[in-house]
Amino acid sequence: MESALHSRHSVGVADLVLLEEFRAEKALLDNVRLRFNADLIYTYIGNVLVSCNPYRDLAIYGQQHVEAYRNCAFYELQPHIFAVADTALQAMHRENHDQCVLISGESGAGKTEASKKVLEFVAATSVHEGKVGQIKERLLQSNPILEAFGNAKTHRNDNSSRFGKYMDVQFNLHGAPVGGRILNYLLEKSRLVKRSDKERNFHVLYRLVGGADDALLSRLRLQRDPLAYAYLREGATPVSAEDVKGFNMVQRAMDTCEFRREEQMSIWSILSGILHLGNVSFVQGGSEQAQLSSFDVVHTAAEMFACDEPLLCRALTHRSIDTTHDKVTTPLDPGQAVYARDALAKALYDRLFTWLVHKLNRSLAYAGKERCAILGLLDIYGFEVFATNSLEQFCINYCNEKLQQLFIELTLKSEQEEYLSEGIQWEAVDYFNNRVICDLIETRPMGILALLDEECLRPGDTTDATFLDKLTNTFTRHEHFRGHTSNRKQIGIQEFKLIHYAGEVTYLVSGFVEKNNDLLYRDLKETMSSSQDSVVRELFPEAELREKKLPQTAGNQFKVSLNRLMDILKSKEPSYIRCIKPNDVQQAGRFDDELVSHQVKYLGLMENVRVRRAGFAYRRKFAIFLER
Repeated sequence: MESALHSRHSVGVADLVLLEEFRAEKALLDNVRLRFNADLIYTYIGNVLVSCNPYRDLAIYGQQHVEAYRNCAFYELQPHIFAVADTALQAMHRENHDQCVLISGESGAGKTEASKKVLEFVAATSVHEGKVGQIKERLLQSNPILEAFGNAKTHRNDNSSRFGKYMDVQFNLHGAPVGGRILNYLLEKSRLVKRSDKERNFHVLYRLVGGADDALLSRLRLQRDPLAYAYLREGATPVSAEDVKGFNMVQRAMDTCEFRREEQMSIWSILSGILHLGNVSFVQGGSEQAQLSSFDVVHTAAEMFACDEPLLCRALTHRSIDTTHDKVTTPLDPGQAVYARDALAKALYDRLFTWLVHKLNRSLAYAGKERCAILGLLDIYGFEVFATNSLEQFCINYCNEKLQQLFIELTLKSEQEEYLSEGIQWEAVDYFNNRVICDLIETRPMGILALLDEECLRPGDTTDATFLDKLTNTFTRHEHFRGHTSNRKQIGIQEFKLIHYAGEVTYLVSGFVEKNNDLLYRDLKETMSSSQDSVVRELFPEAELREKKLPQTAGNQFKVSLNRLMDILKSKEPSYIRCIKPNDVQQAGRFDDELVSHQVKYLGLMENVRVRRAGFAYRRKFAIFLER
């Protein structure tokens, strides 16, 4: 192993900056392919790590590798994710400057696995005793919980993150991890009730049905058959040993992270209630009013939520509105009742996920008062293009635009500006600056999100169609926007297209207004807040019922939280891992030149190579350099 680690140039070049034909994309592709075929999945561009997903386990993460890369000079050994993690840790301790590791790439490129490897290296290279040992275990065990509740199988990825995650790991003066904090972003809760063909719901639902023991299933009134539940029928697969293994893993992780047994039971009961709720159906009664087709399944759902059954029945079929002097209750038609049912299921799951993150943060909280050094780790959903793209994909791709903008600002743009400001002779390296797309989406008052909010909040008849008309009229001449009138053959009457930095995406506008409003009827909130289960009551606090302000729209909430994330990342010294998906079928040993070439282009890797090649090898601020 040792000789293999040290033979850096045995296959291709380990650093793409050293390519002889560094201006030729073919040379870069040939080199990455050559190394990929030799199971060398990592390659550098200066201090940026390019990582190709091997779609199989490689024996390059054992204790021997941990020890080899620990306290090792960055370029001394073969490129490796451990080298990036170690360099960030060393810089954090030596320079007393907070660090962050930014992992980017499209869905299926291996971002989640990369983040786990960084965390495993941090845990393996620090002391393991007493409270520190507990914190390390909790940091590691937070992953199985978040993956089970936040990940799902999609067309592109068997373990796709359907939420964004940023984690801070706090270190004391001795370099030991003593605490942590997790921030979560935009869970794709619509997946709970509807998915694309052959995609699956969140992992934990299958693991509960397939992995819980008979006694627990009986207590939860569940069958060991995903097909018995409407929310699981799409993409359902037979129960397997993996479900049992996954469920046991989540239970062990919860024990490690200080989830009490009664809290765990509440979690399983809520999930069971959601599955039963999905089986509630409605028929049309007199005056087109919705009526429950069966009370049995509502009885079971109410039992799982520990709420009043008559209250739940009424809240699913009626809606109350507070007026100035009175409360007016109106019956729902069957379509509105289905909306109310699904809205409750989504709200329960989304709030439960946020509750889980807060619970994990309490178990990771640092109790000391002295300042800690911080290593941040960003693992967030990659750029997505599905057959049908809705508001979730729009927000996910907006997030990726912001991250790409940050990468441009901190590498291609700022470095070139630094050389020019210091009077150094410099031949400018051109690159695509995606600021224009970020502005198209987020600028107020005329960005896409602002127009969506305006449409949601204005009085009168607001629909997806009126929102789309407003978009088309506003952006018809924008170089990165296309409406139906610009290309009737490719863009449907309910669609618009954005030319993103990573490619064109057509969005179906149906559901944008509803999802952005994110409306949950007050009757359903009141029913849940009166639950006898303490966790359910925490998810729906009574204080929320007394709130008179209009809640923020989903899009605006995401925009605000995303801008806060950018501020957090800018306050730290970044390290970059650019993940590449070698093929679209998740097959080991297969390298699709066209697919990889597309990723190389939109990630700006060629421009990154040229800037690093032309620039200085050593980059440090003067003050930090003098303190060495």
